[in-house]
Amino acid sequence: MARPDLRRNDEMRRVKITTGYTMHAEGSVLIEVGNTRVLCNATVEDKVPPFLAGSGLGWVTAEYAMLPRATNTRSPRDISKLKLNGRSAEIQRLIGRSLRAVLDREVLGERQVIVDCDVIQADGGTRCASITGGYVALWLACRTLVERGIIHRVPLTGQVAAVSVGISDGEPILDLCYEEDSHAQADCNIVMTGTGDFVELQCTGEERPFTKEELTRLLALGRKGTAKLCREQRKAVGDAWNL
Repeated sequence: MARPDLRRNDEMRRVKITTGYTMHAEGSVLIEVGNTRVLCNATVEDKVPPFLAGSGLGWVTAEYAMLPRATNTRSPRDISKLKLNGRSAEIQRLIGRSLRAVLDREVLGERQVIVDCDVIQADGGTRCASITGGYVALWLACRTLVERGIIHRVPLTGQVAAVSVGISDGEPILDLCYEEDSHAQADCNIVMTGTGDFVELQCTGEERPFTKEELTRLLALGRKGTAKLCREQRKAVGDAWNL
């Protein structure tokens, strides 16, 4: 069956990464993947969590939130419940793990970068867009530290990006929009490095188990999607890219 936006099964949605989107953060990005839009701001702090004090090692962490009307019905802000909801907590831990996978903590030194990912509009794949855009925001923040003479090089060992894949109507598909995600028989969030190594896989059989052969096809789609996203990351940074 045709996809809602008539894409091929192996085709990504349109990706656009706008750098310098806000004026105050050391690194700022608006990432658009189809109709999903996430604002990613990276802030540098000259301190680390207590468990790293005196270690000489840096840290990257993330916070994730969805604006109340990012979806078709209003969702209350977490502050109204006086605690972060479970989904947001799980996603921001995923973002942090993914970004730290390509971080040279010794080069960063004893400082912390906080990457805030705020979903402005959601149409599937918000955690994947947050990782992909958050990486560029992190890179920009690290470049700011280099330009200020605080560190000697960008402390990133490679790229990291994420994409969703799934099985819809029995066929593996790449980069699910919300309509596809809500009806998929299986779905996966795949986080990969720019060299094609896996950082994390989150795969679930929603309506039925999926086979090893189907998983192999999903992973191949994920590799194709993350490769495209890594190209978009480099294009967003432009001539300044130096990894």
